[in-house]
Amino acid sequence: MYYIVYGILYLFSLLPFFVLYLFSDLIFFLIYHVMKYRKHVVLENLSMVFPEKKGEDIEALARQFYRDFSDSIVEIIKLFSMSERAFNRRVSMDLSVCREYERQGRNIHYHTGHQMNWEYGNHALTLNSGIPAVNVYLRLNSKVMDSVIYRMRTRFHNILVPAQEFREQSVKFMKNQYALGLIADQSPPGGDAGYWLNYFGKPTAFITGPDKGARRLDPVVIFLNCVKIKRGYYRYEAKLVTDHGRSMAEGELTRLYRDFLEEGIRRNPSNYLWSHRRWKIQYKSEYRNRWIDSSEPPVA
Repeated sequence: MYYIVYGILYLFSLLPFFVLYLFSDLIFFLIYHVMKYRKHVVLENLSMVFPEKKGEDIEALARQFYRDFSDSIVEIIKLFSMSERAFNRRVSMDLSVCREYERQGRNIHYHTGHQMNWEYGNHALTLNSGIPAVNVYLRLNSKVMDSVIYRMRTRFHNILVPAQEFREQSVKFMKNQYALGLIADQSPPGGDAGYWLNYFGKPTAFITGPDKGARRLDPVVIFLNCVKIKRGYYRYEAKLVTDHGRSMAEGELTRLYRDFLEEGIRRNPSNYLWSHRRWKIQYKSEYRNRWIDSSEPPVA
């Protein structure tokens, strides 16, 4: 089954972009107008994040999100055969701020979010980093699809580490200089396992790993914001946060990341994974000791 699925996706990826985007238009029509894929989640998230917008404005944002999401699907498939040269024509990531740290032998942690196209970010970091790049990912439930996507994600010799095995495998890659890519806006497995703070004004749980790892390992920390320039073209903007992660107080890095992510989303509101149930964990009073925001925790 693996070879059948991979073969179909590879053959499909050989189509030129202008043909693939015709399929993207069809996908948009199906998931937005026919299937209404998680539309209630998207509209609810957008209405909560942008309370100042009226109903028709929210609907317009939702439509653009589904168009961007549909584009991302065919763009990810294109990665099965896209050459490095073709990729670099469409995706840029300026990491010049990191070059001196790389020369000094420093390790670098890159924190980004579920901005489209997040799969391109994986490859862009590998191709633009001056040191070996390691990306953390979540295994898929389907073993066949997990193997297929893994092969696509490692085409440019990316080093991938499953989040479920990060603790064990990190011992290997941390023996040498590395750059670590993290999608840091994941939800923790439970409310008592995360840091709590307001995200777009609503109490939200964030994973603690990026914050704790930076304070323990003392890397240079860089935030990455993805900007969709036009269809199929992206720019990743790098911001130096600290050159010594150990100097950060507990929760400080998570608060800064929250602010950075909110700013990027407000600049490009449709370019975020609004179908993701980011606010699914409800705040409870027993999580009060996990509250790291500068404001007072809510009364639950």
